[in-house]
Amino acid sequence: MHDHRKLGRELNLFDTDPLIGAGLPYWLPDGATVRHALEEYIRGAERRAGYRHVYSPVLGKRELYEISGHWSHYSDHMFPPMDVGGEQIVLRPSLCPHHALIYRSRSHSYRELPLRMAELGGMYRSELSGVLGGLTRVRAIHLNDAHIFCTLDQVADEAQAALSMIRRAYEVLGITATRYRLSLPGPGGKYVAAPELWQRATALLRDVLDRSGLPYEQAPGEAAFYGPKIDVQISDGAGRESTLSTVQVDFHQPEQFDVHYIGADGGKHRPVMVHRSIIGSVERAVAHLIEEHGGAFPAWLAPTQLVILPISEGEMPHAAAFAQRCTDRGLRADIAGPERGTLGARIREARLVPYQAVIGAREAAHDHVALRLRDGRRLDPQPAAEAMASMVARVEAYSTGLWEG
Repeated sequence: MHDHRKLGRELNLFDTDPLIGAGLPYWLPDGATVRHALEEYIRGAERRAGYRHVYSPVLGKRELYEISGHWSHYSDHMFPPMDVGGEQIVLRPSLCPHHALIYRSRSHSYRELPLRMAELGGMYRSELSGVLGGLTRVRAIHLNDAHIFCTLDQVADEAQAALSMIRRAYEVLGITATRYRLSLPGPGGKYVAAPELWQRATALLRDVLDRSGLPYEQAPGEAAFYGPKIDVQISDGAGRESTLSTVQVDFHQPEQFDVHYIGADGGKHRPVMVHRSIIGSVERAVAHLIEEHGGAFPAWLAPTQLVILPISEGEMPHAAAFAQRCTDRGLRADIAGPERGTLGARIREARLVPYQAVIGAREAAHDHVALRLRDGRRLDPQPAAEAMASMVARVEAYSTGLWEG
């Protein structure tokens, strides 16, 4: 069982400082590389699925969250307002109000729907000090968020497509969902009082889950304040469960912000808002990946993908040239020369790196490399160009396997 808090610091991925504050981790270069690779994968998957990316401010007027319902239903998790120029400004706890306003800023035809808007954006939650820990519970969150504005007839297909994206992301990340949960409202006043809208949204999500063939459990009391949701649950090595990905149906905020589209009849119609997050917060996703893989990330995600091991100083020029060729092809390559110890010591030091390329006098003479894979396999010496092409192909395919066979 791996603890991401301990391992993440040992691997120089992230850390914290009391002068920055609890629940506010910073990312070191290797951790920033993992995070960047993860973000780029998500943005690429979203672009291919027809999403358009936006940026929105991490601040908003208190009035914005009064309209959305966050102030009355979620203020316990929000930071207090700041008085700025006679206005009360709040650190946002969610991106959806901003996206509703971006949608509302332009007129939209039914021909544009579904309109898929995505952002990997920052938001802030006023978490209690006692629950903060590592990357799993933080106060500054970077959420892989998206909102789909669509007609009622399009909701099921959009939710189904979001679930497919989640399942594909888990495959390339090498992680497994523990269970799927239909999160419903429970007793108490933290939910929007609109029984008919809740029933419609719940029926839609239940139909999506039934059609997908995924086993799921109902979870009263776990819904968002504005609507039910499908939660994709993950578990750590100690069996502690948390939500990583979600799909939500929201009839509430489109009404609150009076958003609409022009239908085929020329009249105004109210769209439905589908919220979805493929990997949830980057912080929680990376925490789970550290624990799931013990720092031995899939090759496409690894901070260093290839370490080049010249046996002696005589092979250093060949190692440097090969490293540059690999870097030009997009591989994250590093050279561990003889100044860093014996070959055996350098191999052990690079045990979490997916690929190790050993270059001796014979390999240098023929522009070959002898690859060692992280799983212990040793490949016969092969042309450096062929080895590089094979590694690039695995990385670009987001493969969780290191080599054929």
